[in-house]
Amino acid sequence: MSRTISVSNHSFFLRLLAVLFVVLAVSSLAAAQKKPRVTINQDGVLVVNGEKVLPIGFSNGPQPGARTPDGRYAFEEIKDAGGTFFRTGVTGNENWDEETIKKEQVWMDSTAQFGLYCWPRLRELSSLEEGNEKKELMLRRVINLFKNHPGLLVWKNVDEPQWGGNPVEPMIRAYKLIKELDPNHPVGLTHAPRGTVEQLRPYVTAADVLLLDIYPVGFPPGMHSLLPNKEISMVGDYTKFIKEVADGKPVWMVLQIAWSGVVKPGKTLRFPTFAQERFMTYQALINGARGLVYFGGNLEQAMPPEDARLGWNWTFWRKVLRPVLEEVGNKSPLAPALVAADSKLPVRVSGANDVEFRVREVGESIYILACKREGETVQVEFSGLPGRVGRGEVIYESPRTVQAKDGKFTDWFAPFDVHVYCFDRKNNISTE
Repeated sequence: MSRTISVSNHSFFLRLLAVLFVVLAVSSLAAAQKKPRVTINQDGVLVVNGEKVLPIGFSNGPQPGARTPDGRYAFEEIKDAGGTFFRTGVTGNENWDEETIKKEQVWMDSTAQFGLYCWPRLRELSSLEEGNEKKELMLRRVINLFKNHPGLLVWKNVDEPQWGGNPVEPMIRAYKLIKELDPNHPVGLTHAPRGTVEQLRPYVTAADVLLLDIYPVGFPPGMHSLLPNKEISMVGDYTKFIKEVADGKPVWMVLQIAWSGVVKPGKTLRFPTFAQERFMTYQALINGARGLVYFGGNLEQAMPPEDARLGWNWTFWRKVLRPVLEEVGNKSPLAPALVAADSKLPVRVSGANDVEFRVREVGESIYILACKREGETVQVEFSGLPGRVGRGEVIYESPRTVQAKDGKFTDWFAPFDVHVYCFDRKNNISTE
């Protein structure tokens, strides 16, 4: 009797394991085939398959399969530092055809392998003249080919359309078709630092995210901008400008590695220092950017010979950009604050009119991101914190702290300084 029961139990468990295996296999297959979904929440934050992300991109990045100077996969290195995506799609004088589709497939497959994404430049396809059936067919093909690919983040349409004189209506027509075919990925539109709010605003209808590129570092200083401010603080000016253009839609800023103003014949090669890149990055975030793109790492004229052989500016990455991303990337201690909603705390600053700041709350933590423009070194007072908050950590300046009392604290700012403060409502109660 006992042996019969044992055999029966054994058969039962085998059948149960077989059923569980089938269920798990089907579940895994369904998960693998789940369509990617990229949305924008009410705070302007990008949400990728349910996870809030500060998108940090590169225009352009290393090629698929590229290696770092120490032999590591390039994409693995960038992912590890907190990077998110690369601008891909057509480049130079290319148009979308069978060859560029094959190239994009390689990019999509390669980025997805490392948990990264693509921002395909649709260019000519994203300006659809009425009755242009050939272009429409190619646009439909490209969107349908890649809309369910795990390597797709956001579509990119015509670059700098207002400055280039591209009419609005064909872009709106193409945008509507893109969204009809693929409602699960936003469209990002990049403007040059040119034009007025009134001139740029009609293009808002053709995008979900507005970007603006600004490259302040070069000789003479600030030649990329036509505005009077020639300091690197123009990044903040243009972030405010594109936010006004965007009329409530999220904005991302395209910042400098290198650009035509420092690599063309007759120009003097110059890069942002770590302090300059750090300031520009934080100033963009403080003034409301919800994404960042770094431009020019692929410009061979700006690479040392050893980097040119590898196809990307690893020297700049190692000395400047990776240390910046380690502060603001998606693996950084600051990451939760950078995708949080703006705080409603009535924080104010006094003692200077050129200190900019933004307040975020995550759980019991209160973060203040602050930077100062050019000018004199000043001591300022922040007020409006909860009255019981006490000691605050100055992130990335350990072991330095500040002490709040009655909701106020003071600190010093030199020109282009950045300070990031973190106060804990629960554990840092003022006892003074």
